Amino acid sequence: MQLASGDGTKPPAADNAKALVAFRTAKLQHDPMLERLKALRDDHFETHPDEINWGHPGTLNTYASLPRQLTDAALRESEHAA
Repeated sequence: MQLASGDGTKPPAADNAKALVAFRTAKLQHDPMLERLKALRDDHFETHPDEINWGHPGTLNTYASLPRQLTDAALRESEHAA
């Protein structure tokens, strides 16, 4: 993907280099969060099967709604589809 200014021209190389560093820095924040969520999911959200009640599915649905919003926006799906 190529980023451009509003008039269709490319920004100066120095500005683009700074933007690329900022982009990569922001991108690095995702991996630790995703790894922690995956570990929590793999551990059944720290819940033993004998402890499950009707509140647990509701909680998991709430948890799922947040990444769903992110994936819908990032992948341009659902209401974000063009």
